[in-house]
Amino acid sequence: MTAPTADASQPAVPYGTPEAPRIAVRGEARLEVDPEIARIGITVAARGRDRRSALDDLTRRNAGVLDLVKSYGDAVERLETGAFSITPELTKHGRGERVRTYHGSVRVTAELTDFTALGELTTRLADLELTRVDGPWWALRPDSPAHREARKKAVHEAVQRAREYAEALGTSLSALVELADIGAESAPPAYPQAPGRMRSAAFAGAAEDTPAPLDLEPQRQRVHAQINARFTMVPPQL
Repeated sequence: MTAPTADASQPAVPYGTPEAPRIAVRGEARLEVDPEIARIGITVAARGRDRRSALDDLTRRNAGVLDLVKSYGDAVERLETGAFSITPELTKHGRGERVRTYHGSVRVTAELTDFTALGELTTRLADLELTRVDGPWWALRPDSPAHREARKKAVHEAVQRAREYAEALGTSLSALVELADIGAESAPPAYPQAPGRMRSAAFAGAAEDTPAPLDLEPQRQRVHAQINARFTMVPPQL
């Protein structure tokens, strides 16, 4: 028995018959919508001649940052602490391993849904001692209605395109045979992080007066959906 030469991992393309001709089309939709969430990264730093003083300063500043972010209540949807480090810095000259100073840092990520509060919070954080702020990164939630709307539009476009092909042959669609996301039969694609404008600020000390809030303009998000569809149609009279 001869082994099949076709790649078994790839599904066979379904062909039609004269009694049930098939039409294969692709539906696609692209939307631009307002973001739903914004993320900012906060890095708190400390420096001391001994490990304990650096750790004490870092603990105090980290607590101040967390208290400030939490004071915005429901505007903050998520608050997470990431990397933490205390690193000794050795002297460049002299014999032996002598520690010159210790550097400490804590990384915190905050996710906000109130963009009015975002500008004020970002400014107040950037005004804190040895605190760096990165972001914002704008994004949609994974279950955002925008994704559903894009998929619906892609299906509608596929149906419309198939109907136009059938009408060009003087006939009409009969039934739907298959509807699938692009790449549904293969490994799922890797989705990149939602793009967003990035701003960063690092300050050595706090100002005496509270600065005016930053005016942050949300970046529109692009939503893309693609599907493959196959239909049968009434046999045309050619």
